[in-house]
Amino acid sequence: MPHFLKPSAFPVSRRATLAGMAGGAMLSALPLKAHALPENASFRHSVASGDPDHESVVIWTRITAEGPQEVRWQVARDLDFTDVLQQGTASTGPERDHTVKLLVAGLEPGATYYYRFILGDAVSPIGRARALPAGSLERLSIALVSCSNYAFGYFNAYDAIARDAEVDFVLHTGDYIYEYGHDGWGDDVAQAIGRRHEPAHEIVSLADYRTRHAQYKTDYGSRAMHAAHTLLACWDDHESANNPWKGGAQNHQPDSEGDWEARRAASIQAYFEWMPVREPEWAGGPASRMQFWRSYSFGDLATLNTLETRHTARAEQIDYLEWSTRLTSPEEVARFKAEVLGEEGRAMLAPELEAELDASWRASIAAGQPWRLIGNPMPIAKTDVPDVVGLGIMPDPFAEDAPFEGEALSAAQALGWKGKWNLPFYPDTWDGYPWAREKLYRLSREAGAGDLIFLTGDSHSFWANQLADDAGRPAGIELGTAGVSSPGDFVASGFGDALSRQLDTVFAQHVPEVVWTDNMHQGYVRLDLTREEGTASFITVDTVLTPQYRAAIGQRFTIRRENGALTFG
Repeated sequence: MPHFLKPSAFPVSRRATLAGMAGGAMLSALPLKAHALPENASFRHSVASGDPDHESVVIWTRITAEGPQEVRWQVARDLDFTDVLQQGTASTGPERDHTVKLLVAGLEPGATYYYRFILGDAVSPIGRARALPAGSLERLSIALVSCSNYAFGYFNAYDAIARDAEVDFVLHTGDYIYEYGHDGWGDDVAQAIGRRHEPAHEIVSLADYRTRHAQYKTDYGSRAMHAAHTLLACWDDHESANNPWKGGAQNHQPDSEGDWEARRAASIQAYFEWMPVREPEWAGGPASRMQFWRSYSFGDLATLNTLETRHTARAEQIDYLEWSTRLTSPEEVARFKAEVLGEEGRAMLAPELEAELDASWRASIAAGQPWRLIGNPMPIAKTDVPDVVGLGIMPDPFAEDAPFEGEALSAAQALGWKGKWNLPFYPDTWDGYPWAREKLYRLSREAGAGDLIFLTGDSHSFWANQLADDAGRPAGIELGTAGVSSPGDFVASGFGDALSRQLDTVFAQHVPEVVWTDNMHQGYVRLDLTREEGTASFITVDTVLTPQYRAAIGQRFTIRRENGALTFG
């Protein structure tokens, strides 16, 4: 029996039970028998759908076979496939790593469909897909996920999303895979729970990236979520390598890993093979796979724009290590923030993307939609680190009797140094590109869309942030999701639970834009929208070290509009 059908895999939480998730049931709209086909060797990676518009959606699978193959596919209105609407055959083979990806058109806006693939006598699991709704829409629910690291644990948040009957679509904001090998981040955990990365080395070649994607899609939670819900996706850094910019990446060493452009091309090719996303010629927009951004319109209720922030425009990150001995006074720090981090022209978004955002926002406003959402790969709130040592939150990590060792000592010293000078938490996020952030805020304000909801990944922490531009004008709000399995930074640094919780508290108390944050859990965020208000539910899983887990609502906020600005209730 597949893991996600075991009653013990989702016991009812004693804290807060999610609607439609009690008793270990799958989605009420997707009965258990949709997943009840026995596993077979031909469809080890299950099925997926994604990248919809109002009359079409991408469906995907991968077959385990040798040589060229012809695969049958069917799309039906019902789970029993008695009302088959479309069917056909598709060719695949080694040139596309035996993946099958089709754009199914001619669908009804907002309608639900079921699909499957057939290879000889082998039948794939059944997937459910939806086209985008059109016309009048009273409610919308989007699950926000990010940072699924196979080595750190089971993708229980994915499994919980598959069981969440409220979810309409899933937004994944990146770090869908990680590039590290057995000598990299998380392997100590991976060895303990039996989830070491494949291949064993850091992935660089096309074959490497294909193998890593294949491994990630064997996780039961991943298979369940993709079969249950249609995916809206953007990428962040680890789909290629840690902290890339348009000319390279922090985790790419040309001397030993070859040409960066070749590695990036391999990572993007594997991504497009293994993900249910439109090819450029299907998207009706950008001509290059690197220009991976989208606009999704949900009836008269909302528009979601996803961002590409890595390969088409990003300037190189500022390296704090190069400045650690040069910042010795408040005056030098002020100049560093203004002239180095804040240098004019340090871009994040391509001009073509900025033009599409402007047009999309103006169309949304003209259509009377109350909500504009941004699928945002990394945090945009201003998060200058408080003086955690001066506030008495953290022992001085530079003192001889500092209670830290090894990596925890290095992490504590870095945090203490940032706090001493009130520097941004990370220079790789929007904090490292304040000129680009102000440009985006100005663009939205000029389009009449200064009330954005940023749906953010990357940080491995939950966030509820109230945003403002440099002049203090409201710029919307930010909902950040914790990792699917990647641990929160304070926890991962070895600070221990007590100090990690204190650091969460001090960030909320002393960083003006932070309303609430939590780096202690893994999980996802569910955003529920009506015409009048929104609800953000921060949903936690109590473990990722075993596929048996509990899910609960760790925090919940109401989102309202007051005097033209969005606020948390």
